[in-house]
Amino acid sequence: MTAPTGSKANPSQFDCYDDLAEDEPYFVIRAHDPLSDALIELHAYIGAGQSGAAHNKLAEIMELTRDRAPRPSDSPKYRETFAISQAMEAWRRDSR
Repeated sequence: MTAPTGSKANPSQFDCYDDLAEDEPYFVIRAHDPLSDALIELHAYIGAGQSGAAHNKLAEIMELTRDRAPRPSDSPKYRETFAISQAMEAWRRDSR
């Protein structure tokens, strides 16, 4: 059985790990995350300029999370996620 595309055993043709600069921040969304497929689809719709589909996917994501209690905003995991986001923005700005 062939490993799924985009896995460690069968990287996507667009896999970027080998191309990452030594100091370039990155973030991994694993299939284990219940929102992973919807988040990746949202990213693809936005990148393809399909704003209507992106809006619909975001609405679907919001519906999926509506009944879940939010995790505390001071959670170390989420604080780190925001720090990675800020590091990405700074890296792009400083790497031009």
